[in-house]
Amino acid sequence: MMKVITTTYEHSQKRTTITDMEPVDGLGGMQCVNLYPEIEYQTMIGFGGAVTEAAGYALHSLSPENREKAVKLYFSEEGNCYHMIRTHIDSCDFSVDMYEAMSDPEDRELKSFSLQREEQYILPLIKAAKEYSKESLDIMLSPWSPPAFMKTNQERIHGGKLKPEYREFWAEYICRYIKEYEKRGFIISRLTIQNEPEAVQTWDSCIYTAEEEKVFLRDFLYPALQKNDLSHVKINIWDHNKERLYDRARNTIDQETSKMIDGIAFHWYSGDHFEAVQITRDAFPDKELIFTEGCVEYSRFDADQLRNAQMYAHDIIGNLNAGMTGFMDWNIFLDKKGGPNHVGNYCDAPIMIDTEQDTFEVKLSYDYIGHFSRYIKKGAKRIALSKYTSELEMTSFKNTDGSIVLVILNRGEQDLPLDISCNGKLLKLDVAKYSISTVVIS
Repeated sequence: MMKVITTTYEHSQKRTTITDMEPVDGLGGMQCVNLYPEIEYQTMIGFGGAVTEAAGYALHSLSPENREKAVKLYFSEEGNCYHMIRTHIDSCDFSVDMYEAMSDPEDRELKSFSLQREEQYILPLIKAAKEYSKESLDIMLSPWSPPAFMKTNQERIHGGKLKPEYREFWAEYICRYIKEYEKRGFIISRLTIQNEPEAVQTWDSCIYTAEEEKVFLRDFLYPALQKNDLSHVKINIWDHNKERLYDRARNTIDQETSKMIDGIAFHWYSGDHFEAVQITRDAFPDKELIFTEGCVEYSRFDADQLRNAQMYAHDIIGNLNAGMTGFMDWNIFLDKKGGPNHVGNYCDAPIMIDTEQDTFEVKLSYDYIGHFSRYIKKGAKRIALSKYTSELEMTSFKNTDGSIVLVILNRGEQDLPLDISCNGKLLKLDVAKYSISTVVIS
């Protein structure tokens, strides 16, 4: 049996249909995609998104009933089946304002350290996600900046660097953050060393060269995690755009640091660069390749729902086919303005909340992401395919239960025929224009 789930979008209306179809014996012809389940590639960790203070703040404005509905849309089995979460150590641009868990340079014992800000909006959202997710949550922490007193420029913003004399203290600060989360019942699975380490921003930011990141990891952060009984926390380097993914990996991973580095995290803001993902996968086949951030920035794009949803699907397919093992979107909720954001860096999110009317809007991008996250399960392995046209973008996976998942994106203005051939069975489809389809083969 094959189940075909298709989402179309015309005249600002989205429509999703689910059709059960019976394949026939045979092989595909001239308009074919061949699936080869016996040829396997990377294993999928999962899908998720960022729980920022902005996301929690926007969600908090809803009534308890609508809050529950919104969280279930992401984390329940009836929703998008998210179980991965990325959140920030101290403030990021998508915080209501800037803050630090501790700002006293004299407090070397971290006695004034507090997660008071996280307890307002971030932790309640993670707690709700934990309640509705069938899988255990896979939580990643990422710092945007060390406290201002630890930096060369004495401020959280405008880049700056971590002062060498504070490297050991900053590593202990990060460990304290992890332990405070775990005291509250939220196990931290992953950590990135620095969000966007080559970006000097008007918001929270800090610069590391590859050598600086390697030294901090090797001599300070990794030893601190071991000392604090946090060896279960996986470390991902880079956490920046794809065009420098391989460059950063080859300059940071060596014989000594390889055992310390579990993966390389990346963002999408500099374009496709699927080749960079593939090169990195080929060079470091034992490392995770996790997409940790991407969003539709209002400074670059408008609210065209179809184009924005297609942007997500195109990038997910390209990254998966190049070796990506995990996907985390940026803010899962924002207010109708695209914030709050303490520097006005407003963005789109798959679910936008009207903080005054107790309502929320589910964007087309949510549905497009769901065509992957609902059906490609944790532990699924990507399998080989060949297709007849570049006008249809595709990726295919085999779940641990043996089911085959094929996701098909048609960004064009024409319906296109498709013969799906798998293990001697054939299914004929017409792939609608401006659509995304997921085919599940039992």
